Amino acid sequence: AMKLLNLEFTRIAHDTFRVAGSKVIYTDPFKVSKEDPADIVLLSHEHFDHLSLDDLNKVCTPETTIVASPSCKEGLQKVKAKEKHFIEPGMKQNVGQVAIEAVPAYNVNKFREPGKAFHPKDAKGVGFVFEMDGTRVYYAGDTDFIPEMKSIQCDIALLPVSGTYVMTVEEAAKAAQTISPKIAVPMHYAAIVGTDDDAKKFKSMVTNCEVQIV
Repeated sequence: AMKLLNLEFTRIAHDTFRVAGSKVIYTDPFKVSKEDPADIVLLSHEHFDHLSLDDLNKVCTPETTIVASPSCKEGLQKVKAKEKHFIEPGMKQNVGQVAIEAVPAYNVNKFREPGKAFHPKDAKGVGFVFEMDGTRVYYAGDTDFIPEMKSIQCDIALLPVSGTYVMTVEEAAKAAQTISPKIAVPMHYAAIVGTDDDAKKFKSMVTNCEVQIV
């Protein structure tokens, strides 16, 4: 685990972070090795490496609040939780003292076939900006470098870097430049696509803020 500002970050795999402060938050739990109860689980979209029932069952308890994209509704039917909130880009949800806002996450130039994006805008996948213990964290979800990033304000930005389905290292570096967080953290590598080298290259390309490889 790594202390970033006043929160403790552990990157489990892929896009899965355990963020611990006054609450324990998991983003898109995938390849979680042990049972570890979360207070809040954030789900960006319904793809198997983001909404994984095996993994959700390791972190969700009847006390857990899930905040998810509307695309996750069907996939979450069998998951136990205290409550489930489905929010679209622009919507907000408070869970106790933690403020959560959904922001857009979509592809502009990553296609499975001509004209068919891996993450189309109308699929309503989301990223999240959440504030816990006075620190604002942007978890980008599966996204390209999109114009909406200009209006994101955060202390810590968790950005995908693998290319193929999400931003390339170069695009992620531009995103970091635009968002200008205090700390940028690469994600979405070394599980399905992307390598540790992508994370290192991202660190070498970003000059306007600190980069921490978690």
